[in-house]
Amino acid sequence: IEQQIASKIIVTDAETKAYYDGNPQMFQQPAQVKASHILIKVDAGADDAQKAEARKKIETVQEKVKAGGDFAELAKEYSEGPSNTRGGDLGFFRRGQMVKPFEDAAFTMKANEVSEIIETRFGYHIIKVYEIKPEQTLAYDDVKDKLNQRMKQEKVEKDANLYISQLKKDAKIEKY
Repeated sequence: IEQQIASKIIVTDAETKAYYDGNPQMFQQPAQVKASHILIKVDAGADDAQKAEARKKIETVQEKVKAGGDFAELAKEYSEGPSNTRGGDLGFFRRGQMVKPFEDAAFTMKANEVSEIIETRFGYHIIKVYEIKPEQTLAYDDVKDKLNQRMKQEKVEKDANLYISQLKKDAKIEKY
């Protein structure tokens, strides 16, 4: 296959550009937010006293954040979420990856802004947004090489199937 087909297939820049221009939806990148959070967990079946205790704890942390405390250090010390060892860092995420109240808050904030207390089914959060990447279309130059490889692979698969079919047709095949 490599010798008879793949080595002979060439995808031109004109072909990749035509594909890029004809399929803009494939090169859309949704808006993304880079954020950290501090979580004080509250079990779904928690009673009012447990909720009040968790709320008091997050309010104490919030005061420390507002007083200028280092968010990452406070997350390491107080957060009960799995990201606490990374200073609460959640990296970049897009809509649909976090629970709705958390996501709604994060996507309405500005860079370097700290949220008020947000309640979700996991408990109480304080969010700090570090960076916002708006929705964008990836530039042709950024995707050209990967697109060329993908288009070449598709052509190889199509031509290989035709080549194998032709070989089968021309061959004498016996099944025992």
